[in-house]
Amino acid sequence: QVQLVESGGGLVQPGGSLRLSCAASGSIFSITVMGWYRQAPGKQRELVATMTSGGNTNYADSVKGRFTVSRDNAKNTVYLQMNSLKPEDTAVYYCNADVRLLQNPEDQYRYWGQGTQVTVSS
Repeated sequence: QVQLVESGGGLVQPGGSLRLSCAASGSIFSITVMGWYRQAPGKQRELVATMTSGGNTNYADSVKGRFTVSRDNAKNTVYLQMNSLKPEDTAVYYCNADVRLLQNPEDQYRYWGQGTQVTVSS
């Protein structure tokens, strides 16, 4: 099994900043893609930002220029630096990882964190 644990969520005012962290643990051979999704009330879960093990990134248009995703592959950890936060950024943010396991590194599995609430409000 693999566990993803997020931290760093909370309440911030518009224009503020927040940094999320997610650490993966378990029988991990490698993590090919790691990043963040979010789900706001009344909306489907959407991609926010991801990064491959090789450093390629993918951002939602709504956050590009404001959010930055980064990874520490040695720690199996991904971060999301969120700047210039807007009320519409309010959502539950979920860590996501596509993982190859030690037992069978030929296969890839998708894991999700429990989610962390980010609320942007005055």
